[in-house]
Amino acid sequence: MNLKQLEVFIKVAESGSFSKGAEATFITQSTVSQHISALEGEFGVKLLDRTGKGALPTEGGKILLERARKLIDYAKEIPVAMARFKGVEEAELNIAGSSIPGEYMIPAALPLLISRFPGVTIVLRQGDSRDVLGKLISEEVELGVVGGRFEEESLEFMPLADDELVLIAPAGHRWSGKKGISKEDLLGEQVVLRETGSGTGKAAAQALREAGIDPARLNVAAHLGSNEAVKRAVIAGIGVSFVSAVSVQHELEQKSLVQVPVDGVSIKRQFFLVGRRGRELSPAALAFRTIMTEMYKGN
Repeated sequence: MNLKQLEVFIKVAESGSFSKGAEATFITQSTVSQHISALEGEFGVKLLDRTGKGALPTEGGKILLERARKLIDYAKEIPVAMARFKGVEEAELNIAGSSIPGEYMIPAALPLLISRFPGVTIVLRQGDSRDVLGKLISEEVELGVVGGRFEEESLEFMPLADDELVLIAPAGHRWSGKKGISKEDLLGEQVVLRETGSGTGKAAAQALREAGIDPARLNVAAHLGSNEAVKRAVIAGIGVSFVSAVSVQHELEQKSLVQVPVDGVSIKRQFFLVGRRGRELSPAALAFRTIMTEMYKGN
């Protein structure tokens, strides 16, 4: 069975005539007969009765006619959809971002993307870094932005921007105004951490180990699932925390939080644009990658 055979069958059934079906599909009447015979042979069902009133669909033919019409109509939409895809017109782009990219970096890039490609609809999904990578692997999204590199052979990580994690405390905290605290001071304070799987949490733990601080010795008050939840907890006095400098600028300016240096601890990391290795990106995804690179590469 192929689309041409179905198209021929539809025209014959609708017109009630093999000759009219041939004219409508620009083939000979004998070829029309061959197409109808091929369909009847494939399904093992007679599809048309030749009567004095013309070629009429049998009961089996009526079933095929109903479904063939839907299939042909849908097939006609394919060239239109592909043309829109190639031109980044009326395209839907599915992307994902971990906490900081999803809350700050990607939204900041959307106005430029939409201004250049107004037909693109953005679907942004958020989660921790592991969630984002899972969505990429399951092909729910085309691209993701995360705050760390993970061992996933099926994914390709492109360095996008640098970031620094800073220690924050609530306004009025006894560390406010200090030029720095010791590692021992940090161990004696309650801390709020991100959940397992967070790029922020992974980077902070690794840097603390490199600075000689065992993360297991921290006095952990809470593990929270988002950067915003961590900031609210710190403002409420639950504990101090390491967060992305990108995410806390507003609160530092408003003086609801203070930044506290830790002697001997400097936490740098990179954000990565992640895609599926060896897979071709849609034009909309290529446009998004270009804009994210323009805005953040080298920052």
